Amino acid sequence: MASHRKSRPAGTRVAGIRTPALATAALTSVALLSQSADATPAADGAPSLEEVEKKVDALYRQAESATEKYNAAKERTGKQRKRVDTLLDDVARRTQKLNEAREELGSFAAAQYRTGASAPDTATFLLADSPQDYFDQTQLMSRLTTRQKGAVDDYVTEQSATMKKRREAAQGLQTLTETQSDLHTAKATVQRKLSDARAVLSRLTAEEKARLAAIEKEKREKAAEEAAELAKRQAAEKAAQRQPDTSASLSSAPSSSSGAYSTKAQKTLAFARAQIGKPYVWGATGPDSYDCSGLTQAAWKAAGVSLPRTTYDQVNAGTTVSLAAAQPGDLVFFYDDVTHVGIYLGDGMMIHAPKPGAYVREESLYYDGESAIHSVVRPA
Repeated sequence: MASHRKSRPAGTRVAGIRTPALATAALTSVALLSQSADATPAADGAPSLEEVEKKVDALYRQAESATEKYNAAKERTGKQRKRVDTLLDDVARRTQKLNEAREELGSFAAAQYRTGASAPDTATFLLADSPQDYFDQTQLMSRLTTRQKGAVDDYVTEQSATMKKRREAAQGLQTLTETQSDLHTAKATVQRKLSDARAVLSRLTAEEKARLAAIEKEKREKAAEEAAELAKRQAAEKAAQRQPDTSASLSSAPSSSSGAYSTKAQKTLAFARAQIGKPYVWGATGPDSYDCSGLTQAAWKAAGVSLPRTTYDQVNAGTTVSLAAAQPGDLVFFYDDVTHVGIYLGDGMMIHAPKPGAYVREESLYYDGESAIHSVVRPA
């Protein structure tokens, strides 16, 4: 994976955000069209830059959504494969026992054939050389009959259990086939969405790409301003909570400013910061690249907390708190379908693996607007 690493592009920082090379001062000097001009379709019916940006963002979001479905299918496939392997091992063991039981029955049948054994009766008693010989034969037949009956019972029981396990294994294989199909479908969807986004971008001229970069820069600056506003609100919330008369009514989150959570959060953030600059790769869980939920899972694992693999499950792996009560280390989820997640840094900022083509970075919670924020979850 390391061979695919790219160096982070040089650029400036705006409120903790690393800006890409295309958004440097040199490119911002390119004449910016007004928002209305960018939103107006060209005379030939071609989409405006704003429409192109929205289309590319939508494709990346769809790719990320498909990535989480891929992650979920991959996890299900792995678990199902282990279950099937266990079932097949059990079937093999039971088949061996069934064969052994069958061989034991065969040995009894052969013994009876060789001895001509049958139930002892009066004729047998009369033909015996002595009364003692008769009683010896009777005891032998009794033992053979009891053991043979036990062998038959064991065989029937083992045969029934083996057939049951074979049916379970067959059903397990069918389920595995279905999960593998889901996995392949999700993978194909991710690849198709990424290919579509690249195709859209490839049709832009250098000037159009520069204008898009400038628009993105403006969006990040606005997001940074909103992050600063959130930081002020959170500071006011903490100040209010320090007042004895109002702390009970204003607190909307479990107290965790001291104790174990703070220590774990510090370890989580230290790990996350160390990953800044590593590329987003869909389905990746580190150490050289990550997708969004792969990063959050790895970061909290460094603090000794085991999170599920996907955003769909991570959002339920803790206590939901208000945005105003968010603390460093909390997980911030985005979009109605909960397909993106980042780790809160404080002051309205987070660390996340944004999207294909981007790198793990610090960014405002409002990078895609306030409406994109779904919820905040405290995982420990």
